[in-house]
Amino acid sequence: MEIGYPVLSTVIFLPVFGGLLMLLIGRNQESVVKWTALFFSTLTLVLSLPLFTEFDKTTYMMQFVERKPWIPAWGVEYYVGIDGISVLFVLLSALITILCVLISWNSIKIKVKEFYIALLLIEGAMIGVFCSLDFFLFYIFWEAMLIPMYLIIGVWGGPRRVYAAIKFFLFTLVGSIFMLIGIIVLYLKTGTFNIPELSQMALPYNLQLWLFWAFFAAFAVKVPMFPLHTWLPDAHTEAPTAGSVILAAILIKMGAYGFLRFSLPFFPDAARAMTPVMLGLSVVAIIYGGLICFAQTDLKRLIAYSSVSHMGFVTLGIFALNSQGMEGGILYMINHGIVTGALFLCVGIVYNRTHSREISDYGGLAGVMPVYAGFFMLFTLASIGLPGLNGFVSEFLVILGGLKAKKLVGVLAATGIIISAGYMLWLYQRVFFNELNENIARIEPMGLREALPLLTLSVFVFWIGIYPDTFLSFMHVSVNHLLERVNYGVSDTMMAIKGMTGGY
Repeated sequence: MEIGYPVLSTVIFLPVFGGLLMLLIGRNQESVVKWTALFFSTLTLVLSLPLFTEFDKTTYMMQFVERKPWIPAWGVEYYVGIDGISVLFVLLSALITILCVLISWNSIKIKVKEFYIALLLIEGAMIGVFCSLDFFLFYIFWEAMLIPMYLIIGVWGGPRRVYAAIKFFLFTLVGSIFMLIGIIVLYLKTGTFNIPELSQMALPYNLQLWLFWAFFAAFAVKVPMFPLHTWLPDAHTEAPTAGSVILAAILIKMGAYGFLRFSLPFFPDAARAMTPVMLGLSVVAIIYGGLICFAQTDLKRLIAYSSVSHMGFVTLGIFALNSQGMEGGILYMINHGIVTGALFLCVGIVYNRTHSREISDYGGLAGVMPVYAGFFMLFTLASIGLPGLNGFVSEFLVILGGLKAKKLVGVLAATGIIISAGYMLWLYQRVFFNELNENIARIEPMGLREALPLLTLSVFVFWIGIYPDTFLSFMHVSVNHLLERVNYGVSDTMMAIKGMTGGY
């Protein structure tokens, strides 16, 4: 696919270049820093739009491919490309970064230059993860995300920011070490870091099984799956608003993306064998994450635990191993990024005014900030899956896929929707419709810079809810190709008949 410029390298390294360029700006020129960050994040999104408009939906092959030798002695290449599974995450990463720049405009008051540098660096690393087709390159981008997010939480976070940052760092690092061991073993067995080649190789079942769990350690922590989720509420609670939005919208999706890109095609026999375990953990996460939300008194902590529940739907859809479940799981990742990111933006708006996240400190907010209350209600209804909004489509597909995989799994997962409606509507009632709290009676209304990100995300809530095929159509062919690989496995001669060794 040729469009006149190396689009993937551009969207990966343009924000990195912007971040490095800001090193030359004086520390006291905060306005210049902010506008520079906005310029580079906006330009990155604009230059990534051809990925949406020029993408060929009729093939599972990697598109917009760029491939150059890097470390020939090891067989390492600079090798990037996208397919119907990864393309939407590149666009989501670029969009979310712009919104994080806007929402941080007045809320970040210390080390402003360093904050925006970290924000642009993490954008480049996130996009790099979704584009990498060489395992060495992938691991560099995967680890490169860790430092900027650690700093965003640890420097600009809340009172317990250091504890939350260290916990995030340790959980993620330990999981990544297991994945690194798995990558090295794969390289020693196959002699390549080439991801498309590895996805077509036949590995012995016992090796698949061990490597599946090595990669599981990294991806399950990132999702995060129960019981490896305990870092997430602390990280979300202490992170600044932009940090929470990036965590919810992008970073935790990378664990689920890892299952799709690596665990299923690399270890198909092991993935099929471990499906009951993965479905069981997913159902536990859905129900446990939802029920524990009722015990939360902190706005961000409640939304953080809701993410544990929602990401359970994602892993359930992926390991249902059918097209409805998998496409629903991928779309659920996009929808969760939009809706939960928006909810964290909403929390940040009132926190900047009241400096409190305690639910009991609010009440009657609908009368004080009616426009804000309208946005919050929209994202609340999208979160609980109201028909016509984006959350409904993905939940319907995931539950349908779960029922096809195992009826009991689908039924138990459906109870998560009821639980979600309970805690989200209960939250809304306490914050917006209870007796007016005198402490918030005079807070200022929402400004345009705050409303613009919410309005942008609202467009996608309705767009995906009303016409989801705009986004589902990108993934149909790639998902079906992946399911062929998983369902036939490496030991079945049908793989050759299907012509799956000829490309990715």
